[in-house]
Amino acid sequence: MNNSEKDSILFEIITPLGFVVRTTVGYWNIISTVKHPIMQNRLEDVMQTLMSPDEIRVSKNDEKVFLFYRADGNKRWVCAVSKKLEIDGFLITAYRTSAIKEGILLWQK
Repeated sequence: MNNSEKDSILFEIITPLGFVVRTTVGYWNIISTVKHPIMQNRLEDVMQTLMSPDEIRVSKNDEKVFLFYRADGNKRWVCAVSKKLEIDGFLITAYRTSAIKEGILLWQK
């Protein structure tokens, strides 16, 4: 994969909070192969989590970081973590979890 392919936008999704979250092909590759390999074939689930989450929380450590949760089986969730900049944001990471992190509940389905 060359640099222009790595830098190309993989998705831009409008969240229920009204801001756009985006990621590049190269960064998704890092998330799905290095950070959280279990997410390798879960791109669609991450996109759905950002578009239609069950709940959204604000990180207790950083008010610009949002955790989007969507049910993924019995007592399991997909969590997509994004950071909002001035107008829009970017995907920090995505993973499966058995526990919803503390943080301020901002939005619920």
